[in-house]
Amino acid sequence: MENFKKYIILWLSQSVSQLGSSMTSFALVLWAYERSRSALSVSLLSFCNYVPYILVSMFAGAFVDRHRKKTIMLVADSVAAAGTVIVFVLLAAGRLEIRNIYIINLVIGITTAFQQPASSVAMGRLVPADKISNVSGMNSFSQNLIVVFSPMFAASFYAAGGLSLILLIDLASFMMAFCVLLFFIRIPEQFGEKKYQRPFAGTVEGFVFLKREKGIFYIMLTMALINFFSRLTYENILSPMILARSGGSSLTLGTVNACMGIGGMAGGIIVSVKKESRHKAEAIYVSAALSFLFGDLLMAAGRTVFWWSAAAVAASLPIPFIMANQNAILYKKVPDEMRGRVFAVRNAVQYSTIPAGILLGGYLADYVFEPFMKGGTRTAALLGQIVGSGGGSGMAAMFLCTGICGFAVSILSCFNREIRKLNETCQKERGRRSSNKN
Repeated sequence: MENFKKYIILWLSQSVSQLGSSMTSFALVLWAYERSRSALSVSLLSFCNYVPYILVSMFAGAFVDRHRKKTIMLVADSVAAAGTVIVFVLLAAGRLEIRNIYIINLVIGITTAFQQPASSVAMGRLVPADKISNVSGMNSFSQNLIVVFSPMFAASFYAAGGLSLILLIDLASFMMAFCVLLFFIRIPEQFGEKKYQRPFAGTVEGFVFLKREKGIFYIMLTMALINFFSRLTYENILSPMILARSGGSSLTLGTVNACMGIGGMAGGIIVSVKKESRHKAEAIYVSAALSFLFGDLLMAAGRTVFWWSAAAVAASLPIPFIMANQNAILYKKVPDEMRGRVFAVRNAVQYSTIPAGILLGGYLADYVFEPFMKGGTRTAALLGQIVGSGGGSGMAAMFLCTGICGFAVSILSCFNREIRKLNETCQKERGRRSSNKN
């Protein structure tokens, strides 16, 4: 229980730091778009962060398993803060350019590849096994709270003091979280062997483990496909679609984005207080199916801010259930000494499709779907009865496609034999814990 209290303190301090980082990310998007007026240049900010993160994740896990998680988290956060300092110095000197931010995002992506599995392992060390899904709900709540408030705070501070003010706020939030982790949090350690290994040896060990645990590996593969369909639209298509269909109303876009965060917050609260699901594997895919069915399809057919906001809530509310049940399975099935390697492989596999989704989504919207819906063909007219016509209808058709494809993948995954077996093993583990308590 003492460790659990420490995790609550860690969670609160890290959430404040993440709020500062999210404000900086939002402000950098505003700054970059003001200077380039290019959607592609903005998409590349995310692209430059994801690609090194995925590549480095392939060998970061073994390093995490063999070294102090607290030290890794401190160093990774410090490197990210150093990137913020560099941006601030270049901005003050009048020499900041978009390519500088690309390079810094590349470095931050590398450090995140070490920081995230270290944080995941640390959570398993500090949180009791029966509280993992509840803590996942807490994390989802804080992340979505940040989604709601960081754009509002960033826009206000950006108008008041520009990018430099937000950078200073980000650095202050980092210092607070750094001091809390350094002086008040002790993470129990259980090191693997520290003998020298080839860079990808840990990745190989992670895949060997997943070869035995096929159900977990199939979850990672199916989630990679689900992430691909999600990023085709929500990452960089949602904003231009709403703007195109609302006459360029930033208020409408802000309302829809806020509802996206509110839905995630509501889901996080529910997950954090509800009992652990007995059917975790099915819960993952039923939640994903509901998100695609009521989120994407309603977003495609919507014409007003009310329906877009309802779609945003419907799309985001099930997400915490996906993450909580996946984490519960991983922490029950993966031995403590293997978690760094397995979580790193998970990150590499599960998120590998995100960069492709980000870039392909923009291309399909500009050069395929929007021109197609303006082409006057019979198929376009048929689709127009569902998604409407005019500017943004091609992007709405993309939401229709991802809703159908994502729903189909999610439902089919429920019937995978190896994935369904995970329910039996998790229930046996739960029974053993209950027997030990008695």
